[in-house]
Amino acid sequence: MGSRVDTDEDNDNRGSMWDLDQKLDQPMDEEAGRLRNMYREKKFSALLLLRLAFQSLGVVYGDLGTSPLYVFYNTFPNGVKDEEDVIGALSLIIYSLTLVPLLKYVFVVLRANDNGQGGTFALYSLLCRHAKIKTIPNQHRTDEELTTYSRSTFHERSFAAKTKRWLEEQESAKRAILILVLVGTCMVIGDGILTPAISVLSAVGGIKVNQPRMSSGVVVLVAVVILVGFFSMQHYGTDRVSWLFAPIVLLWFLLIGGIGIFNIWKYGSGVLKAFSPVYIYRYFRRGGKEGWTSLGGIMLSITGTEALFADLAHFPVSAVQLAFTLVVFPCLLLAYSGQAAYLMNNLTHSQDAFYRSIPDRIYWPVFIIATLAAIVASQATITATFSIIKQALALGCFPRVKVVYTSKKFLGQIYVPDINWILMILCIAVTAGFENQNQIGNAYERLLHCDLEKQSFCFVWGVKAAYICPPILGTAVVIVMLVTTLLMILIMILVWRCHWILVLIFTGLSLIVECTYFSSVLFKVDQGGWVPLAIAGAFLIIMSVWHYGTVKRYEFEMHSKVSMAWILGLGPSLGLVRVPGIGLVYTELASGVPHIFSHFITNLPAIHSVVVFVCVKYLPVYTVPEAERFLVKRIGPKNFHIFRCVARYGYKDLHKKDDDFEKKLFENLFTFVRLESMMEGCSDSDEYSLCGQQIEHPRGGLLHNNGSTVSSNMDLTMSSVDSIVPVRSPHHMNITVRSSGQTSSQTEVDELEFLTICRDAGVVHILGNTVVRARRESRFYKKIAVDYIYAFLRKICRENCVIFNVPHESLLNVGQIFYV
Repeated sequence: MGSRVDTDEDNDNRGSMWDLDQKLDQPMDEEAGRLRNMYREKKFSALLLLRLAFQSLGVVYGDLGTSPLYVFYNTFPNGVKDEEDVIGALSLIIYSLTLVPLLKYVFVVLRANDNGQGGTFALYSLLCRHAKIKTIPNQHRTDEELTTYSRSTFHERSFAAKTKRWLEEQESAKRAILILVLVGTCMVIGDGILTPAISVLSAVGGIKVNQPRMSSGVVVLVAVVILVGFFSMQHYGTDRVSWLFAPIVLLWFLLIGGIGIFNIWKYGSGVLKAFSPVYIYRYFRRGGKEGWTSLGGIMLSITGTEALFADLAHFPVSAVQLAFTLVVFPCLLLAYSGQAAYLMNNLTHSQDAFYRSIPDRIYWPVFIIATLAAIVASQATITATFSIIKQALALGCFPRVKVVYTSKKFLGQIYVPDINWILMILCIAVTAGFENQNQIGNAYERLLHCDLEKQSFCFVWGVKAAYICPPILGTAVVIVMLVTTLLMILIMILVWRCHWILVLIFTGLSLIVECTYFSSVLFKVDQGGWVPLAIAGAFLIIMSVWHYGTVKRYEFEMHSKVSMAWILGLGPSLGLVRVPGIGLVYTELASGVPHIFSHFITNLPAIHSVVVFVCVKYLPVYTVPEAERFLVKRIGPKNFHIFRCVARYGYKDLHKKDDDFEKKLFENLFTFVRLESMMEGCSDSDEYSLCGQQIEHPRGGLLHNNGSTVSSNMDLTMSSVDSIVPVRSPHHMNITVRSSGQTSSQTEVDELEFLTICRDAGVVHILGNTVVRARRESRFYKKIAVDYIYAFLRKICRENCVIFNVPHESLLNVGQIFYV
């Protein structure tokens, strides 16, 4: 019977080289198909949820919470002409806070999180799972069977299915979506650079008012010292930093909310009529162009909202929602309403409405808390930058940098040392840049001529409000919000499959508000709004060039991979001397033989006794559970001793040190050999099928056809083959397995012993060192991007051997050059 089966197989394999490759190196459908849902999202107790909501105040809401200090001053820099202007401005603030942070972000956008991960890249990952729009096509249908690879199914004639097909067919649409994501990401990074510089500089500016003879350079020096100390604290992690900052921010919200209640009680509750949107219409009709440009000041009431979604990885969604609805939103409404009530009775005090409205008894304590809160406000944008950089790394859109997890309980809390110091340097540069442009000096001169009782406070927040905040931060904030809205339209169609009316309502409300603010900000681009555009443009070039190089390298590996038929033609020894040891050949390919392997064996006279092609790839999912991370497959006949191992990671996962990675790889490799030998012991019939029965393992364990194992004396951490059993009665099946158990066990022991001996002989990590060059006939901008920018980024970023923590004595680099 065995010879007849071999003859049939020979007949089946007659054909083209492609058929042979498909036969010998098929995708890992079977290996992935039996992995089951073994991961569940962690549930939080009510006490832990309250604790996390409290901590989120110090990380997420600092920037949003300090806006009452300067909104009215920037809205009415020349004073208030009429009481109804105050009511109209307050009405705009109320509905901006309600429509953007509350309704759009807290109740809608936060629900679009990718299993707790937020930011533009999280939205992009969701879209990549529901439509094949990823520009690096390294995904396979086996990846879709992951527990965390959740996606919706469409009816072929539905609008979602039509949208999906259109996106997949249009290469320009794929590139446009990626560029949109990169623009939004770069704007958040720019915000992370500007906000700390502006907040700290404005907070320490009062020194010069108290000491008029002190030079502006001293103010800048103090701000730089605070910035250095602030960024030096980041390595302690979000958990510790939040415990330090959260009490300050909570006390700040309670203070501004209480002061608001006091002012409403003292100056009258007539200001509450601002909840009627009619006053918005009256405000624009009466104000004309001046009223329209004043929207730049109104928009400051929602700065920090974009960080709310990007910081989601550090805290659960429910904790962020709880903190906003119970503390942040009501306190902000009370604070703005109280200031408006004071302004209606003191129209000339718009420049320092917040501090003039404070009761005298708590004046100085509020000043101290306000200064601390302004410094803390920077934390939201910094942690948001860390989160999106980590996501961009996994999707091949940012040079490789070190990522450190700062909490064992919450994996979303991370610290990126390289980015932290880059942000610090750029913040210092921005701080010095404002000094060089004499913007601060001009603010000093203007404010020192104000006949005000509390000039220091006017200065502290006047600098930020009048000269820096609106033109600079406004541009970045509005663009990020617009990007989020455009991505959310696709999310609602492809992921949520919402009715077109709901999509239209969300899109209409969001675009009306954001485009209105955007048109207002455009008037002030020349007043400093170019700064975030320049910073974001620089990061956009870096990310775009890196992604372009990554795509081209992957395409090169795909087009230059070697045929399995060529490998088989070399024979069991591959035409070389097989030396003891295991060679781990790293490749980006999940199928096929990489070009670096053929390059290696054609230039060296020997290869290791066991060869494992290792593919470490990142998927558009937030995490890959440990039980589903590794897929192992044999390539070619047994006497070749060639395997493939695919290690899959999500953008939230951190690649562990190589000793841990290597250990898990070999555990899964040995498990694969055990299960393969056990399955061969069952193969005594030419008729096979998948059976739901349990197979009694000859060594006391039970193997289910879903891949799970139950054994008291076998360490089976993962299974990678289906349990294929003869179509016979369960009783006969068990007898068959027992009868062949001795042979199967002997084969298993022999190969496991061989693998153990090879592992003890030494493990060598073979990495490709591919150099990318532009062709001679390429245009000059392509040569600059590839030969200079990409080459420079490759030189300064972390090498793969560092990421994998490969010992220098075990590393073998295989160099090659290709032209694009």
